[in-house]
Amino acid sequence: MSSIHRRARVASIAVTGLALVVLPAAAASAHVHIDPDETTAGGFTVLTVRVPNESVAAATSKVVVDLPTDTPLLSVSTRPVPGWTASVATAPLPEPVDFYGTTLTEAPATVTWTAEPGNEIADGQFQQFEISVGPLPEAGTELVLPTHQTYTDGTVVDWADATPPSGEEPGHPAPAFTTTAAETQGQSHPTEPSSGSAGAETSDPVARVFGLAGVLLGAGALVVALVSARRRRVDA
Repeated sequence: MSSIHRRARVASIAVTGLALVVLPAAAASAHVHIDPDETTAGGFTVLTVRVPNESVAAATSKVVVDLPTDTPLLSVSTRPVPGWTASVATAPLPEPVDFYGTTLTEAPATVTWTAEPGNEIADGQFQQFEISVGPLPEAGTELVLPTHQTYTDGTVVDWADATPPSGEEPGHPAPAFTTTAAETQGQSHPTEPSSGSAGAETSDPVARVFGLAGVLLGAGALVVALVSARRRRVDA
């Protein structure tokens, strides 16, 4: 085997190996997860619920997010998604809470999105749902939002597994995030953002990973093609 051919083969193997490392990472990230626009305690945030379809035989027709009950989010509003209807269900609070001069006896408990016929999330697709919530509880509070994904064949996948002390990711991890301290002291009442905040602009880590894998594979193919062309000129 010529040295040129050996170099081409080594380059191809190296690129393939990198792709094999990257692609499993993409598969591991293909879970329902929630990205907060902000995490500042006392403020409002837009939560982007990213839902990939993981079934080759059925489509996703309904998504339900459970909101925290021990640290309730007193204000919840949804952003319209074409082809889907959204509803917010409330539940009684253990004790009344004063919310900017209004006494509340119940708080949002679940948010449900239901697909209209023909708008389900199909195999190889994902959908993003946004909710504006707040005020966020004190800094250092972990907000866990178990999410339930219903498929058209009746299957329900509960993304509700807690992360074990070992830190190893469970099979169906519950989406969660932790609040952070306010940047400045003595802040006035937080202002609720509009439902059109930049949650939709949040980059997709799965898309980035697959894009990187594509670049690596493309680079390997280019190396092989250039070396093969050079070899043909030498042989001629």
